[in-house]
Amino acid sequence: MTDPVPDIAERRVRRASVLLEAAWRHRLLTRPKLADLRARADAVMREEGAAAPPWREAFERLLESLEHEAALNPVGLTFATVQLGGLLRQRARAARLWRAHPEIAAVELAEPIVVLGQMRSGTTRLQRLFGCDPRLAHTRFYEVTEPVPGAFDLRLIKSWAQLALLDKLNPALSAVHPSGPRQVDEPFGLLAVSFYGAQFEAQWRVRGFARWWESQDRSWVYGEFKHLLQTLAWQRGSAGGQPFVLKAPQFMEDLTPLVTAFPDARLICLNRDPQQVVASTASLAWQQMRIQSDAADRSWIGAEWQRKTALREAIAAEVRAAHPEVPQIETSFAAMNADWRGEMRRLYAFLGLELPAWVEARMARYLADAEASGYRKHSYRAEDFGLGTHLPQPATN
Repeated sequence: MTDPVPDIAERRVRRASVLLEAAWRHRLLTRPKLADLRARADAVMREEGAAAPPWREAFERLLESLEHEAALNPVGLTFATVQLGGLLRQRARAARLWRAHPEIAAVELAEPIVVLGQMRSGTTRLQRLFGCDPRLAHTRFYEVTEPVPGAFDLRLIKSWAQLALLDKLNPALSAVHPSGPRQVDEPFGLLAVSFYGAQFEAQWRVRGFARWWESQDRSWVYGEFKHLLQTLAWQRGSAGGQPFVLKAPQFMEDLTPLVTAFPDARLICLNRDPQQVVASTASLAWQQMRIQSDAADRSWIGAEWQRKTALREAIAAEVRAAHPEVPQIETSFAAMNADWRGEMRRLYAFLGLELPAWVEARMARYLADAEASGYRKHSYRAEDFGLGTHLPQPATN
């Protein structure tokens, strides 16, 4: 066992599960039921005015996996019900907003800068270095978890509470992926609104859902993703004039629909040793899954993310080779470690942007603060997840 806090999470999750069971038994709280979300999904379909939207099947596949595969504990059942209910609420709000403001769909987004790389390859660090430059547009945690606020904008408070709860249940997560309500973060929630993406796969064992998605067309997902990004730009009053810096490891798997939705995208391709990527990814998924399932299996997690990493690598390489017209540049985890200033200057030159001294100074402060906060304290071993020395060939079905 190499978890930074190997026993705290288990004890705290067990205690929380006991308290939830007691509250349900004594009717202090209502036991959540995933099945009840189906009626809410039907109501959202009516709100959208669509008879059979593609997200409805994705939602159903996710529910089936959660019900039959995920082995959720009381904490996991509560988290899953709250998350999916929140995403349905986001869809309903978006539908109302877009009906009231059709001009949002016409917001022109400047050439996005896409950080393309696997999970745990340094994409977050690179995105947050760009996040030090206010001349660029950035997505932040509180707005990607809830892109369309309610009548009262409580997103910062809710994001703070969400992160505080996760840290309370499993303090190791803050070492794996430190964040904050206003922190620059990947737009995972903009994909999750379509009931798609690694936000689900990295926290629950939902094999059937993941395999089903691997054979599906995702162009509609990225159409919704773009509309939500336009919504963020419209909310800020920026009219899309600043280029967004976008990063999500999911993009490795979705490069074709991504460049179709954003034909003027510029790719910054970040590489890291695959074995280090897989081991670190498995550790992240384990730290999330162990909160929500008492049956979280390290070996299964290692095998699944080894397969997933190989699949993503193969897809991204094929699509990049097929689209030489898309501007792209290579960098690496090792190069950023060795000389981040030199790499950032090279990347800014590729983008045709000046890197002023004051922005570079902000980047240095960010890295110093991140170091002081302990972001390098993530500890893991590949053998804990049953990982071998070679990545398998990706499955073709």
